[in-house]
Amino acid sequence: MPTAEEIERRVEVADTARSERRSAAARRVGDLADRHAELAEQLGGIERELGEVLAESGDVIEIDELAAFTDVPATELARWLNNAKPGRAKRKKPAGTNPAKTTQARKPAASHQSAHTNVAAAQDIPPARGGTVPLPAVAS
Repeated sequence: MPTAEEIERRVEVADTARSERRSAAARRVGDLADRHAELAEQLGGIERELGEVLAESGDVIEIDELAAFTDVPATELARWLNNAKPGRAKRKKPAGTNPAKTTQARKPAASHQSAHTNVAAAQDIPPARGGTVPLPAVAS
């Protein structure tokens, strides 16, 4: 049977090997993520430039013609063109509206009541005068 010191040494050896593998994996993922971000930024720039060229040349050549000449699918060309167009401005709310008049009143949250009352509230059944609520019949 190994001594306590031998067990501790074995654990340390195993942890060191695992730690080295974990560090190597983390470094590799970090390097690849950096490359990915760099390439994605370059690709975004190229796509913006494609969209600008498509927008500028729209008066002399159509998407379908470009697709035929370049073998680039028209759907890709249209996507680049649409991504280059500035988005629509949001509409402003009319100045004369009163938010108090247009906001609907909320129903109060259900409080911690008996099960009978909660069933009635869920079914929008008003409670009886005596405060009890008739329960729906349950088939047995």
